[in-house]
Amino acid sequence: MNKNVVITGANRGIGLALVKSYVAQGYQVYAICRQASDELNALPVITINDVDVATDIGLNKMLMGLQEVSIDVLICNAGILRDESLSHLNITSIREQFEVNALAPLRMVTALQTQINDSGKVAMITSRMGSIADNTSGGRYGYRMSKAALNAASMSLSVDLKPRNIAVGIYHPGYVQTGMVNYGGDISATESASRIIGLINQLDMTETGVFKHSNGQVLPW
Repeated sequence: MNKNVVITGANRGIGLALVKSYVAQGYQVYAICRQASDELNALPVITINDVDVATDIGLNKMLMGLQEVSIDVLICNAGILRDESLSHLNITSIREQFEVNALAPLRMVTALQTQINDSGKVAMITSRMGSIADNTSGGRYGYRMSKAALNAASMSLSVDLKPRNIAVGIYHPGYVQTGMVNYGGDISATESASRIIGLINQLDMTETGVFKHSNGQVLPW
C-alpha cells in the first residue's frame, strides 16, 4: 500500500520539489497550496487548491480534502518572507509572518493529529534565521521572530506527540534558489528537497525535536 504524504506550499519552490521527489518514490501525495501551478497540475497527485493555511476558511478546506486520509508524513512547508529593519518596522507584515510561519503549522498539526498514523512523522520547514545564537546580522524581525516561534512550537510538539511515537523534524532547507530569495541561493530546490527527504527517512524518536540544517548539521537554538 502506498504511503501518504501531505505537503503545504506545494505549488512551487521547495514544496514542488518535495512533491516531485515523493511521487518518484511511489507515495500518494496530497499537495496543499493557495493556487496550483501548471507544473503541479501535471503531476499524479491529489491537489487541494485555494488553501490559505493561515485562515479558518483555508484550514477547513484542507480538512475537507483530507477527510479519512491516514497520514504517514506531514510536511509543513508553506511560509512567507518579508523585510523589516529597525528604522522601517512594519507591524502588519510581522503579524502576517507569525500567522503563516508559526501559527499555521501548529494549527495544522493540531487539526490533523488524529489522522497522523502512530509512528508517523511531522517535518517543519523552518530557517536558521530563527536561531537566536546564529543571529549575527540583525534585521528581518518578522521572519526571524516567526521562525523562532515555529521552532519553539515544534519542540513542544515533539514532546506532546512522543507517546504516539510520532517524530518531529525541524529543518532549515539551506539557502535555496527560489523566488523567496530572488533565486540567489547556493543550492537548487531539487537538491534541498532530496536532503530534506533523506533526513525525514532517517528520522526516528532518538532525533525528534532536533533542529537541523538540510546538510545534516545540528543547528543552535
